[in-house]
Amino acid sequence: MNKIKSDIEIARAANIKPIKEILEKSNISDNPFNFSPMGRHIAKLNLEYIDSLEEKKSNLILVTAITPTPAGEGKTTTSVGLNDGLNKIGKQSIVCLREPSLGPSFGMKGGAAGGGYAQVIPMEQINLHFTGDFHAITSAHNLLSALIDNHIYWGNKLNIDPNNVIWKRVVDLNDRALRKIEINLEKLKANTPRNDSFDITVASEVMAIFCLSNSVEELERKIGNITVAYSKEQKPIYAKDLKAQGPMTVLLKEAVRPNVVQTLENNLAIIHGGPFANIAHGCNSILATKTALKLSEYVVTEAGFGADLGAEKFLDIKCRKAGIRPSCVVVVATIRALKMHGGVEKENLKDENADALEKGLPNLERHIENIKKFGLEVVVAINHFITDTDKEIKIIQDYCSKLKVKVSLCTHWSEGGKGTKDLANNVVELCEKSDKSKFKYLYSDETPILEKIEKIAKEIYKAKGIEVDDTTKEKIKKIEQAGFGKFPVCIAKTQYSFSTDPKLKGAPSGHTLPIREVRLSSGAEFLVVVCGSIMTMPGLPRVPAADNIRLNKKGDIEGLF
Repeated sequence: MNKIKSDIEIARAANIKPIKEILEKSNISDNPFNFSPMGRHIAKLNLEYIDSLEEKKSNLILVTAITPTPAGEGKTTTSVGLNDGLNKIGKQSIVCLREPSLGPSFGMKGGAAGGGYAQVIPMEQINLHFTGDFHAITSAHNLLSALIDNHIYWGNKLNIDPNNVIWKRVVDLNDRALRKIEINLEKLKANTPRNDSFDITVASEVMAIFCLSNSVEELERKIGNITVAYSKEQKPIYAKDLKAQGPMTVLLKEAVRPNVVQTLENNLAIIHGGPFANIAHGCNSILATKTALKLSEYVVTEAGFGADLGAEKFLDIKCRKAGIRPSCVVVVATIRALKMHGGVEKENLKDENADALEKGLPNLERHIENIKKFGLEVVVAINHFITDTDKEIKIIQDYCSKLKVKVSLCTHWSEGGKGTKDLANNVVELCEKSDKSKFKYLYSDETPILEKIEKIAKEIYKAKGIEVDDTTKEKIKKIEQAGFGKFPVCIAKTQYSFSTDPKLKGAPSGHTLPIREVRLSSGAEFLVVVCGSIMTMPGLPRVPAADNIRLNKKGDIEGLF
């Protein structure tokens, strides 16, 4: 019996081509005006070149998933596999993904470059530092922090209240010890000790602005509009009051250019930006997506975690900001994850269990129903595992048939693009029939903030209502009075349930959505609504992945995957 190769073994054995050859396949000639190589296999597209491209009638396919479990759903893997499948059936397609964060890579989840024979490469570089975009975002964010404290130190002309600085610091690692800190403890005459805290970089408002800007000019303007603190007279202090937008944009000058790599089947992939969907808006950059739409007939993109988080934010926030509309949506499901939603423990998932699978199927149905509320058609992708039985596969196929939804069994992990040809054909059929005029947002800009939150809670999470204390209601009232009431809302909550209880699997209803905090992101132009016990700075698990990561004597990385 042949040993099953690991993701990293498959990636290292791949026929990786020079990036200029991959770009030439997409009619991007080897011209310094078009792109800048970042080594042999990675490049950054030049913004002037992107601006010179003409708009074309392209189809945008959103890949989302059922509510995730530790068993895994393979959303990124399916996105890559579908892209290869579309190219396999003769369609021109590009996949757009988020950049991986170092937090999960050294924590518990691992990398985010796909898996098996549906990966983007060079996967080690992609998962570790890549082109340094996240470092640039971290530096720009923390430069603003330094400018705030420096302003206070040198006389504080803006009369910033040190106890009302709301701009946190960030680092792209899981580090719970940084959630609450004290700064300025050195005994200098002008020092003002105060409490501070860290978020992970992917939760940074700079990351959100980076991904929601259509141009460098918009990026700089939005950075300037970040609310960083309040004065002792309760006047808002913006980044532009500290003249921070100029130097911060300079730090992001190279990072803002989309990164291009390739799949294992040598098809073009654009990887750019990377906010999490449980604590941020969970989508890659507008610049990357719009670039792909200019270059290709079909564009496959993914939004983080389940459709209740990533897809809702993609549709209500990203599509609204970018002026784009998907042609169809792919919902990824796995039999083992649906069995977990039906009550099976992780160690028993290899055993056939039709009853548990049927109990878990309402989770899939809920996500399908939610996507259709946006006026979009859905195809279900069953991400196949070798432990899946024919009986279990048929149960899902019959269930989808009753819902009148197309379903494809996908074997891309083991077969690459060949294993998603049926899915690709179903996607093409939906795209050709797509009526984009039917697309609609869940709520309008004019809907009051509390009603927006309640709409998502009731319509998407099936909650009976929301729970908001008087302090938060007063804060929301002030946000609306300040002119920010038309912003969309970005819910921060656990990804493991429709509720705020990660242990509540399946398709729960009748629960309450407790609102812990509402944060104004005046630069990114949305409101972050923090629910339940979700943390914007994760911690490492008892045994972090970092424990097993090392360089061997050959200089190769071990333990990363």
